[in-house]
Formats: sequence, structure tokens, C-alpha cells
Amino acid sequence: MPSMSTKMLGAQGAGTSRPRDDARVGFVVWLLAVLDGMLSERLRSGSIEELDRGRLLAATLCVLLLCDVLFLLFYVRLVPYTGLVPVGLVCGLGYGASLLSLRWGSTTRPAALVVCAMLTGGVMAVALNVEDAPEGAHPICMIIPLMGVYLLGPRPGLVFTLAAGLHTAVVVPLVYGQMSGIVVRNFFTAFFMLGAWALCCLLIVARDHASRALEQALRALRDHERKLTSLLENTEDIVCSVDTQGRLIAANPALVEVYRELLGEEPEPGKPLLPAGAPDSLRKRWEECCAKVFSGKRVRFEASPSALRHPRVLDLSLTPVLDGAGRVVGMTLFGRDVSDRKEAEARLGEMHRNLLDASRRAGMAEIATGVLHNVGNALNSVNVSVNLLAERLHQSRVPGGLSRATGLLREHESDLCAFLSQDARGKQLPGYLGALAGQLAEEREEFLDEVRTLQKSVEHIKSVVSMQQKHAHFSGVVERLDVTELLDDALRLHAVALERQGIGVRREYTEAMMVRLDRHKLLQILLNLLTNAGHALTESGRPDKLLTIRVERVPPERVRIAVADNGIGIAPEDAPRLFTQGFTTKKDGHGFGLHISALAAREMDAFLSCSSEGRGHGATFTIDLPMSGEESRA
Repeated sequence: MPSMSTKMLGAQGAGTSRPRDDARVGFVVWLLAVLDGMLSERLRSGSIEELDRGRLLAATLCVLLLCDVLFLLFYVRLVPYTGLVPVGLVCGLGYGASLLSLRWGSTTRPAALVVCAMLTGGVMAVALNVEDAPEGAHPICMIIPLMGVYLLGPRPGLVFTLAAGLHTAVVVPLVYGQMSGIVVRNFFTAFFMLGAWALCCLLIVARDHASRALEQALRALRDHERKLTSLLENTEDIVCSVDTQGRLIAANPALVEVYRELLGEEPEPGKPLLPAGAPDSLRKRWEECCAKVFSGKRVRFEASPSALRHPRVLDLSLTPVLDGAGRVVGMTLFGRDVSDRKEAEARLGEMHRNLLDASRRAGMAEIATGVLHNVGNALNSVNVSVNLLAERLHQSRVPGGLSRATGLLREHESDLCAFLSQDARGKQLPGYLGALAGQLAEEREEFLDEVRTLQKSVEHIKSVVSMQQKHAHFSGVVERLDVTELLDDALRLHAVALERQGIGVRREYTEAMMVRLDRHKLLQILLNLLTNAGHALTESGRPDKLLTIRVERVPPERVRIAVADNGIGIAPEDAPRLFTQGFTTKKDGHGFGLHISALAAREMDAFLSCSSEGRGHGATFTIDLPMSGEESRA
């Protein structure tokens, strides 16, 4: 900050007043150097207050010596008061001795005592030797309390002030015969001297208070500066500040290290942060960023310089620095190595893709399991029907009876009429053929019933396989579909499991709800919710197991699917973690199903949630889906 302030002053001072300011500053510096030359080494290296008192004493002694010499050379010759010559000589010697004490001593107090004593004694001597001296002694009388309080303190200053005031107000009137004019005038002079002393005391107290406050502020500032410096020195982030000309003001070791790797040299304060030998592409980008920052904008970008020995990604932030008037006077650069974060994000993305792929495979496996259950069930029915048909065909006596009847007819083919009218067997043959025809018709009906059962089973197998092929074919494709039809398909795939577990299903939807999304993802979520509901109902052990499926329209332009059960429910402490990866309440669960379902819902701009009143009160899972454009406008 100090260097920045210096550069700001330099920029504002440019113009016609610059030579005059430089001359004034140069004169002040020269004068302070001359005054410091009159002080000892101890005084120059002491406190600031002691140094200021020494400079003021040296300047005061020089002026007093000059006035004393002029007094002795000119004033004494013009007036007949020769008694003042010893006074001038004594004062000159005292002033000279005070200068020597400043040059070789370790404190300003002896010189201050001599100066105050000489001034007080000089006023007294002049007032006693010159009749009209009080007129000219008033300025010197005012200097006594000022110098005494500033150089020695309030109490010693009060001593000199009282001595000069009593002499002026009491001794001088007595010497000049108690003249009323002198008494009044000198009384006011003494009063003003005491007033000057009081004002000086107030100024000293205020100065000391301000000095202590300033010292505390400086101490706090140094403490904060030390902490800030320690923070910047120990941080691994890149930190530096630059002025409006692109010159470096300050930098921490992290920037120095990156700078050394990137450009092969170390940055120097006061020189451009980007040297002339930097690559053109880097320089062009730096100039563009600086232009934006100096216009008052904040710039943030990521860079991965190829010139670094250890390739990494840097997150750089350029922020303008404003003065009290809101003008941009520089900028700060902060940089952070985000290589680990980028690598973690890449791994997380890859893990997410793997989870989605695994979820799709799990969904396909779940569909395949449902298909196998339904097809296996139908195949059992087909097997039973086929075995029954085979058994009945083997046990049928119609072919044997028909063969014997046709054999008799073939034997009596030549005398068929006589055989049928006169032979006992021939007379029974028409009745036997009628009974045989009735038995054949009865067996035909039984066989037709079994064939119809076979046809139904085959049709069921065909529908299950066709449904599975339909969902597999449209996987990953966004399409407009009917939610209720997809729910029926999911229930059909779970029909065997639900029937085996004794779970009743209630459908609460009357109208078609059209949505536009990925059929496979929604089916995967529904199958997972139905599976979880089945497990919860089975674990509850209650006889009235009921699964309720509701579909309703939710404003604005949303469709809500609710899968509710009266199973074991969900504990309040488990509800917040229900959709987190790896969390499960099942003994043999893996904790992926609901997490993957929530991710799939999010990809479809849907929202999956759960509500439960607690253990033993069941649970309701809801999916809020966006409606298709045609349906939402209807």
C-alpha cells in the first residue's frame, strides 16, 4: 500500500506545479538535514518527539543567536542603556552552550532549560533597564509559555510563566513608581501569559492524545500488516498487485514460483508484470484482461499454460482497485491451482456416467426379470395344457372303438343289410357308433378348451416379449407417451410378483396424461418404486396389503405420479438421506436404486420425492413430470 500511494501522488502531481513542489520539498529536506546535523547521534536515533524538540531547539537557538548578535551590534549603540550589554553577552554564551549540548548530549532537556531561563531572564533585565521596555517585551513574554510548555512540559512551563508574569505585573510597576497605566497594562500582559500557558497545555494534551491514538493505530496497522503478510507469504494461491501502467507493486512467493517456471526469470517491483519477451498470445490476452479491469470490470478465467514444468489448471481472478473517488488505481491478481478439482470433476463425471450406465443395465435386468417371470408363468400354463392334451389323447378310447366298428363293417361288407338287421352285433352297431360320436364330441370340446388356454398363454408371451422389445427399442429417445399406459406396462411386468405376495393394486387415474420424455428412464423409476413398495408391504406382514397408483395434473403444466403403500413406512431420521448414494434400510440392499432414480428424474426435468408419517404408516413416492406441449395447451 505505501508504494501504491507513492505512485498515486506521483501521477497526480504531474503538470505545471511539479517544479515548484519539487523545489519546496527539496528546501524542506535540506533544512531538516542541516538541523539534524546540529544534533547528536542519540537524538537523531531517538523517539520522534525528542527529534522534533531537538530540531525546534536548534532552529530557535540559531534565531536567538542571530538576534543577540544584531542586538549587540546595532541596538546598544543607538540607545544609552549600556546595562543590557552584559545581558546580551550572557544570553549569547547560554545559547552557544545549548547548541553544544544538543550536538554532544543525549537529551534536549538541558538546552530547553537554558533557552527558557535565558528568555525569562532577558525579559526581566530589559523590563528593569528600559523604561518603555514592556511595549517591546510583549512578544517575548508570549514566547516564554509556548516554549516552556512544548519543550519542558506544563509544570516547568508554568514556573517560567509565573516568574515572567509576576515580574511583569508586580516588580516592574513597583520599580516605575506604581503608575496606573503600567499596572493595568502589565497585569493584562501577565494574564495573557497565563492564558497562553493554558492554551499550550491544552494543545500538548491534545497532541499527546492524538499521538497515543496514532501510535495505537500504527501498532494495530503493523499487526494487521504482519498478519496479512504472513497470510500472503504462506498461502499457496497466487497473489499480486499491479498499478495502472501494468507495473508490479507486490507479489507473494507463489507468484514468483509460477513466474519463474513460465518466463524463466523473477518478477521485479516497479517493472511490467509481463516483460517484453513474453509470448505474443500471452501478452495479447493479458492486455485484453487489463483493459477490462481498468475499465472497472472484474475478469475471471481459467488458464493452463503449456510452459509450466508441471502442467496444471489455474483459476485466475483480476479485480480492480478503487480509490476514495471511485477511480481505478490498480488491480489485484488472485490465482488458485484447481487441477485437483478439475480431475475430481472429471472422475465424478465418469462415475456419474458409469452409474447411469449401470442403472440402465439394472433397469434392463429388472425388465428382463419381469419378462422371465411372466413368460415362465405362461410357459407353465402351456406345459400343463400340453401334458393334459397328451394324457387325454393317450387315454381316449374313441380310436379303438372306431377301429373295431369299421372292422365289423368291412367283414360284412357283402351282406351289410342282413348283418345290421339280423346279427346281434350288427343290431348294436348303430347305437355304438352314436355313443362313440358323443364321446368324440365331448373330447373335442375338452381339447378345444385346452387349445384356447394354449392360445391365451402364447398371446400373453407374445405381448410380454413385444412390450419388452418396445421399451428396449425406445431407450434413450425422448418421445411423447401416455403415462397411464406406461404404468399399466410396469404393473403387468410386476403382476406375477404382486399376485404371489398377495398385494392388491388400486388404480386412481381416469384420463390419459401425455408427457414428452425418455420412456426407458421413466419405466426404470416406476419399476424401482414398485419393487420397493412390494418389499415394504411384504415386510409389514399385514393381511390387507394395498398398493395405490395415482395420476393427477399439478399446476403449472405438470403431471404427478404417486406410488403409495400401507407397508412399514419410513422413519423421520431416514427421510433426509433416502435419495443419497449408498443409503438403504434393507438388510440385503445396495443403496443405489433410489439414488439412480433421483438422478434419472433430474435428467428428465422431473422431481422425485417421498413422504411418510413414520414407521408402520406406509409411504408415498411421487414423481412430478413436465407435460408435453400439446397436452399443456389443451
